[in-house]
Amino acid sequence: MKIAILSRNASLYSTRRLREAAEARGHEVRIIDALKCYMNINDNKPSIHYHDEELEHFDAIIPRIGASVTFYGTAVLRQFEMMNGYSLNHSAAISRSRDKLRSLQSLSGQGVGMPITGFANKPDDVPDLISMVGGAPLVIKLLEGTQGIGVVLAETRKAAESVLEAFMGLKANIMVQEFIEEAGGADIRCFVLGDKVIAAMKRQAKEGEFRSNLHRGGAANLIRISPEERKTAIASARAMGLSVAGVDLLRSKRGPLVMEVNSSPGLQGIEVATGKDVADLMIQYIEQNAHKKAKTRERG
Repeated sequence: MKIAILSRNASLYSTRRLREAAEARGHEVRIIDALKCYMNINDNKPSIHYHDEELEHFDAIIPRIGASVTFYGTAVLRQFEMMNGYSLNHSAAISRSRDKLRSLQSLSGQGVGMPITGFANKPDDVPDLISMVGGAPLVIKLLEGTQGIGVVLAETRKAAESVLEAFMGLKANIMVQEFIEEAGGADIRCFVLGDKVIAAMKRQAKEGEFRSNLHRGGAANLIRISPEERKTAIASARAMGLSVAGVDLLRSKRGPLVMEVNSSPGLQGIEVATGKDVADLMIQYIEQNAHKKAKTRERG
């Protein structure tokens, strides 16, 4: 197959591993920076141009679209989809998952467990918002934040009120969540592929930190997840419409709670922690499903 990897940096671990895995299985791979693409949108022959050339047809596209370029990146991915390329994650599903508030509302609608979450627009609503999530300590999150940036633990009600009022004063979109103390600064990253969790790791925050992100200095190791955690992770990816997802869970007294569903999960942490060749499993999944789409198109 001809496979395009939408990535801004060919040397990134995840991009490199996917390329290696695809080429090892005999596929032709091209890495394309979505921001350097431009599109001809028409009713006859939609096309994508890149460095002054019109791109050929790709059998499959692997989107590795960063959060900061979601709008343009998903527009380019949609164009590939219009050109009958199979996308590992559909553009609409990526857009849905990147809207943190919308994604939580979607999970809530499917009955997936999550921390109690509040969202408001006016400073007048802050006192009731804090009470709604169980009071302090609580977690305040910028909706546009990634990799733990824009996440604040407010340990007292007064601190929470000050931070919320400051963010609102800056017209920032924020949400408030209950703090799950029993998680002990750890979460579980479940790597979902299709209808299976193919790998899982526990991420533990460093001393004095409550955010377990590896980018914040957290440590990762292999973990065995429960059937309920497995079921929750798969249901979360399905609710987003994602074929590939990194689902972050907290272990709580009331069962697994979903913190976030990531549509472009990194491979380095999960491959190193589990020893699994996740990149190869992703390419195998593409082979199975891209061929199904091609056969369906031929029959149509």
